[in-house]
Amino acid sequence: MSQAHLDSAATPATTASASTPDATQLLKRALDTFLAKDIKGFAEFFNEHVVVEFPFAPDEASRKLLGRTALYEYLKGYPSAIDLQRTPTMKIRATDDPDLVIAEWSASGRVISNGNPYEMSYATFVTFKDGLIVSYREYWNPMAFLAAMSGATF
Repeated sequence: MSQAHLDSAATPATTASASTPDATQLLKRALDTFLAKDIKGFAEFFNEHVVVEFPFAPDEASRKLLGRTALYEYLKGYPSAIDLQRTPTMKIRATDDPDLVIAEWSASGRVISNGNPYEMSYATFVTFKDGLIVSYREYWNPMAFLAAMSGATF
């Protein structure tokens, strides 16, 4: 499904044992779960009190979501609205902070209700604590989203 690869600058400080995944591995697993259309499973990667931000979302109410439940409620209809079929790019990078990772990725698919192509690039900043996401901030192009949706609801 995905032509993704993991691009991680591993150092002794960010290298985890084989039994304990590091933040780059955790985010890769979370995004793979999302792309497999398992929204409930995706939500399980998030702390109960997570802060999720989509600063450029066209709908002001969805620019900041508080808590795992709010995230799930926001995303649960996604698989029936947009059929993501592949991820042409996926780069997940470690940072100097072992709990913060940055993903640059893109997704291709179709809007189900109107058949329009869906092509989107994302920049995602994720902070983990105790193996769960506590902060998730994702940037994407609202104009491309609105054009693809062209009146369809999400």
